[in-house]
Amino acid sequence: MGRGSGSVDAAQAARDRVESEMRRIRFGLALHVGEVLYGNIGGGDRLDFTSIGPTVNLAARLEKLAGKLGRGIVASGDFAVHCPGALVPLGEFKVAGLGAAQRVFGAR
Repeated sequence: MGRGSGSVDAAQAARDRVESEMRRIRFGLALHVGEVLYGNIGGGDRLDFTSIGPTVNLAARLEKLAGKLGRGIVASGDFAVHCPGALVPLGEFKVAGLGAAQRVFGAR
């Protein structure tokens, strides 16, 4: 397996734990890779540590897609190339804010 398959294993373990301990919580996780900007954003009365950028935006939109597909874990095509055999293709989907359809994969 590729070097990213440990991330898929960790995602599956997190999903399994949430499902076993908190049955009423819906679990959705998106796996993606790329550069992000992170740090304290805001000022004065409100300062939050967060991450921003196109990578974060795609991951957030994929997480919403996970729910629509009835999948607990989805991954981008960029992530899937790092863990051959650990993910199955789910198809190409339009994602808000991006012109081209995105290849999406799911955990086995």
